[in-house]
Amino acid sequence: MGLPESTRVEQDQAWFEVRRVDPGVFIIEEPYQVEQVKSYLVVGADRAVLIDTGCGVGDLRRLVEGLTSLPITVVNSHAHWDHIGNNYQFEEIWIHEAEADVLELGVPNTKLRPAFQPNQLTGPMPDGVDIETLAFPPTTATRRLADGDLIDLGGRTLEVIHGPGHSVGGISLLDAGNRFLFSTDVGYAGALYVYRPGLLPTYQRSLKKLADREPDLVAVFPSHNASPIDPALLPLMRDGVSAIIAGRLPEEMDDDLAMYRFDGFSVYVWESSNY
Repeated sequence: MGLPESTRVEQDQAWFEVRRVDPGVFIIEEPYQVEQVKSYLVVGADRAVLIDTGCGVGDLRRLVEGLTSLPITVVNSHAHWDHIGNNYQFEEIWIHEAEADVLELGVPNTKLRPAFQPNQLTGPMPDGVDIETLAFPPTTATRRLADGDLIDLGGRTLEVIHGPGHSVGGISLLDAGNRFLFSTDVGYAGALYVYRPGLLPTYQRSLKKLADREPDLVAVFPSHNASPIDPALLPLMRDGVSAIIAGRLPEEMDDDLAMYRFDGFSVYVWESSNY
């Protein structure tokens, strides 16, 4: 069975591009910022989950309320800035227990301003956004998730898979009934970020958990770059990180950043980082 085809959904905000890949799954991309971050609206019979809230510079709530009339719960895959930007627009916010307290800090302008400079953009910002003052207010987790938790949407269930390595509380979400995996930042076709070498074994174990599900999947939906991707990439990512742990040398070094190139993805490992 091949990857699901997507259909573009018309909406009135140029900052977003929306595609429907299943009657209950919408990809919400922000294509004009170089991270090409993607949030996902997953709709059941009774309620919907919004996986992440993106870069925080468009009216995401208005967009998703145009796609479903059901109650919406935000599930943050982790607390990095490009996944929590519009949290403040929503009442219900769920996140893994290891990163719940990070939401209380908000994100200051000094962190956000570099991400919206001209060299980080491929199109215009939404009207009314002032990059010199943009900041994300603190938000509060209304539920703290753990590995194995089940989220019942009515006729569709999402299983929480804890996958630390990129971030301590990173999660993926498995829709076993439809054979979909929302791999978020744990695995995608691009540069996987590992902020300290000591996190490589942790990341390898997280990728193994996803790779073990590969035979049962028809599509993987990550938070960056191409989406969906072939589930066959998951074991390749696991094996790539295993090779680094076993002593594979990087193809390139840039100060304290080691860059390892593989077929379809890369792994970037920092000797030290502020994350």
